Amino acid sequence: MSGDAARTIDPEFPNLAPTVVEGYRNAPESMVAEVIDGDLSLLPRPRRRHVHSASVLSHRLGPFFDPSDGDPGGWVIHVEPELHLGAQPDIVAPDLAGWRRGTLPEGFLDESDDLTLAPDWVCEVLSPSTEKVDRGRKLDLYHREAVSHVWLLSPPLRTIEVYRRHDLGWLRVATFGGEVLARVEPFDAVVIDLAALWRL
Repeated sequence: MSGDAARTIDPEFPNLAPTVVEGYRNAPESMVAEVIDGDLSLLPRPRRRHVHSASVLSHRLGPFFDPSDGDPGGWVIHVEPELHLGAQPDIVAPDLAGWRRGTLPEGFLDESDDLTLAPDWVCEVLSPSTEKVDRGRKLDLYHREAVSHVWLLSPPLRTIEVYRRHDLGWLRVATFGGEVLARVEPFDAVVIDLAALWRL
């Protein structure tokens, strides 16, 4: 490797191409930058319906990460965390991600380093610009990193697809739609009113 080429390698991301690192670091505020398998994706920020559904779902899961008396608790849930997973790394920002408290190291919330611990649960809110990647490369990535459950939430279709990790791939264990009251694993200790995810 020539001296000029060596100087272009970013010490924080030595396994990523310099052009990818530059594009990731200099992404416009109006875009979400992700890197999967060494490829940079710049996607538009989510639209209001997308953000609304994710926000309401986060609120409905409150009994798990902000419990009151009698609530199940047991989780830490973040909205749009930037995850750095694997050796390259892959850099993704799911709409919601959750970690079981029992799996977290001490000081997890105080760390300033990149978030490299794979979550136990991920929710991706589908949109026309992201659905192909969410169903393809990101599901593959989450399986590789041993994420236990993935939800794919579609506001236009008013559905939640629920996937459970299996060694051979993802098992779709349920699809809930419309305005039903649902118990959705791994958060089936409480009932979620799906109608709240779609309405104003």
